[in-house]
Amino acid sequence: MSMAFMFSLGGFLLLGAIGMPISLAAFASSIAYLFLTGQDVGLVAEQSLNGLFNSYVLLAVPLFILAANFMNAGTISDRLLNFCVAIVGRLRGGLAHVNVLASLIFSGMSGSAIADAAGIGRVIIDLMCRDNRYPPGYAAALTAASSVIGPIIPPSIPMILYALISDTSIGFLFLGGIVPGLLLALVLMILNAITARRRNFARDEAVPLRDIPKLTMRAFPALMLPVILLYGIYGGVTTPTEAAAVAAVYALVLSVLFYRSLSWKDFYKLVLDGARSTSVVGLIIASALVLNYLVASENVPSMVAGQLAGLEMSPVVFLLGVNVLILLLGCLFDATTLLLIVVPLFLPAAKMLGIDLVHFGVVITVNIMIGLVTPPYGVVLFVLNGVTGIPLRDIIREIWPFIFVLLFALLMMTLIPSIVLWLPRMFGYAG
Repeated sequence: MSMAFMFSLGGFLLLGAIGMPISLAAFASSIAYLFLTGQDVGLVAEQSLNGLFNSYVLLAVPLFILAANFMNAGTISDRLLNFCVAIVGRLRGGLAHVNVLASLIFSGMSGSAIADAAGIGRVIIDLMCRDNRYPPGYAAALTAASSVIGPIIPPSIPMILYALISDTSIGFLFLGGIVPGLLLALVLMILNAITARRRNFARDEAVPLRDIPKLTMRAFPALMLPVILLYGIYGGVTTPTEAAAVAAVYALVLSVLFYRSLSWKDFYKLVLDGARSTSVVGLIIASALVLNYLVASENVPSMVAGQLAGLEMSPVVFLLGVNVLILLLGCLFDATTLLLIVVPLFLPAAKMLGIDLVHFGVVITVNIMIGLVTPPYGVVLFVLNGVTGIPLRDIIREIWPFIFVLLFALLMMTLIPSIVLWLPRMFGYAG
């Protein structure tokens, strides 16, 4: 690597460490590299605009954000929450189980861990803390851990970004995330059941069985959104981007006409919020595209692949090593930055070692999501601290057992590829 690239990389890390937004740090370091190497700094704009406008798949990102905003508006979240309470609320530690089940259901709508934690998660934390039924730190820690499921179950914005950099099928990535998402929910519920018995959490009032059909029917139209989405993609009716548009329109019609829970004022706010969220993601993607151009021009991916090939490591050792590195970096950087800047460095080596890219993508996505809830800089922990006021030290004290079981599930996915690949293969994936 040239001295100019080393200087730019050091500048990028330094600017990020002192608190500059990652996108601006990437732009600044890229401009510095182009200036030092005597290239046209206009390449920054060229690479950004070409990458954004020539990628049809990126249109799915704002559409899924809009669909999630519409579904989280008004009474829809209440109906889905009541459905979850009816299903698992009667168990010991029932509201905590509701927390996990709600994250599992809402993950089929938002595709974002932060959105799940700040949205439905905040509502469930209030319910869990009412009358001192659960310690606030435990409620927030479980919410943080269950929010990890959001970007694993389709739709998944991180998987869309991974598909962009790896040229992997979004449809098979979405399918590959379903079983791992269910596995994450299962290990969290098992841990919660053990904790509830050990700490003697109270049983919540059970919903009468005769009320379950009514509550199910009230939530049924909202529950159909993931079904419509998956059928559109895997039935060959729509592309993933078109499915995102269908999901956004369906969520809007459901909120306005069926549930009548969305006013024009709310609509304006939700669209504005979606535009803001999209602009943040878009800016990071644009800066990452420029930085990736510099990395490619320095031939860094091939160098990394060559170095790893010289070590003669097995695919399992490679996956475990990447897992450890991504977990460490996930404590410091956001998911989009890792996916667009760090992960591309390992793709050539993964291909060379014969690692399936769908398996690799799902494992990496789960890994990055765990980083969002890992102290000291887990973003979701700070979000929950901000929206609930629960002290960060209380959340961190309770989060460690959840991180342990999430890592156990990640290890299972890493060592047993069929956990990820079984469902895609059922739908014709040849990997």
